[in-house]
Amino acid sequence: MSHTLYTSLQLYIDGQWLDGGGRQTEAVIDPSTEAVLGHLPHASPADLDRALAAAARAMPAWTATPAFERGRLLKRTADLIRERLEHIARVLTLEQGKPLRESRIEIALTADIFEWMAEEGRRAYGRIVPARHPDLHWSVHQEPVGVVAAFAPWNFPGTTPSRKMAGPLAAGCACILKASEETPGTAIELTRALHDAGVPPGVFNLVFGVPAEVSDHLIGSPIVRKLTFTGSTAVGKHLAGLAAKGLKSTTMELGGHAPVLIYDDVDPAAVARLAVASKFRNAGQVCVSPSRIFVQDGIYEEFVAHFIEQTRAMQIGSGLDERNAMGPLANPRRLAAMGEYVADAREKGAAIRAGGARREGPGFYWEPTVVTDIPASARILHEEPFGPIASLIRFRDEAEVLVEANSLRYGLASYVFTSDLDRATRASQALKAGLVGINTFTVSGPETPWGGVGDSGYGKEGGIEGLQGYMSVKFVSQGPAARRAR
Repeated sequence: MSHTLYTSLQLYIDGQWLDGGGRQTEAVIDPSTEAVLGHLPHASPADLDRALAAAARAMPAWTATPAFERGRLLKRTADLIRERLEHIARVLTLEQGKPLRESRIEIALTADIFEWMAEEGRRAYGRIVPARHPDLHWSVHQEPVGVVAAFAPWNFPGTTPSRKMAGPLAAGCACILKASEETPGTAIELTRALHDAGVPPGVFNLVFGVPAEVSDHLIGSPIVRKLTFTGSTAVGKHLAGLAAKGLKSTTMELGGHAPVLIYDDVDPAAVARLAVASKFRNAGQVCVSPSRIFVQDGIYEEFVAHFIEQTRAMQIGSGLDERNAMGPLANPRRLAAMGEYVADAREKGAAIRAGGARREGPGFYWEPTVVTDIPASARILHEEPFGPIASLIRFRDEAEVLVEANSLRYGLASYVFTSDLDRATRASQALKAGLVGINTFTVSGPETPWGGVGDSGYGKEGGIEGLQGYMSVKFVSQGPAARRAR
């Protein structure tokens, strides 16, 4: 039996909702209690073929639909999401675990993403190029890239799928989304809003299943011309290899290990408050989470004291309880990973200054953890922790910390806190990252490009770049007609 506050778990193919009848299913677990929320149907190979055929059939008419009308339907989707915000936020918290206030913010942002792309699709402008001969007319056109296969993870089940839904649809592409099997309900609710807004059958399809089997099937199909993926670097490299066999364009938003550079000309108490809030948001399961927090000598001890005090004061528990600042981890795999990182750090001589253990009882709860005096060989300094573990590292000067910040192959987000404008400018130019926050941990919005460099991937979501990722450029050179003499 499904949880009464949850949602009906179904596939959505060619405008129809399909339940688990005759299909393989898997349980969806509430990470705060480990109770079963419902059973999710997996798409069969025949279901995937039906989704591919539906997208191929629907795309020509969707492409021909004026951008104004496509935008109207996406704007209606945004309005429906806002009307249903409280319900969708509760679905998100039940299946993913984050506090309800974070879920509300995420779903509000999800609606904003749909609205932004609804508007931006109307501005997919081409241009006229002055030709080199008076008899020629040169023009550049932007056209939908083709059917999109999209893959979204479990940590942000609202905003991440919404980028992969709104961008392709605004560009005139049909799309097949495989959202996370661990957090399917949020994507289902967003799909329900699309359906109720009147998006035609086949234009958007939602499937679930064994990830490797679904990705092989969809990416291997000649119908799919674009792949967009958010997830780990290892999986991203594998999927990019599959896409390369068919010369399909790709957008890859992969892992991160964000450095934070905190100089001694800032208020350590104020920055510690910001850093604690950002580090333990969504229990640290954030690709742009501040992971390596470098603090200059002059304020290091004071900053650490404030950071530890505020970390210990955090209340953790069910995300449905408004008093809790942090919920559970999303799945038992993250619990195991946290245990491995803490054990490795402790074994190598690091100091565990707060937390460092799983909370007893049901649910996937890990105590907010602070680690200092970390040796360079510790795994947590080299591998993305993706959990509620903060690494605090002392540094002396600017040149030293910039080398350390850029020492990994990741390049998603970086942060700098300083009152020196020249230093902030130097750091923003030197840091190898797709996103840089200066005196802020806010580095994203519907209007801004999102994505990294290096092992953090390539391509952008959000902003005008997010729309362009689903477009191909066509150049037309037109000369005078050669008329037959009469």
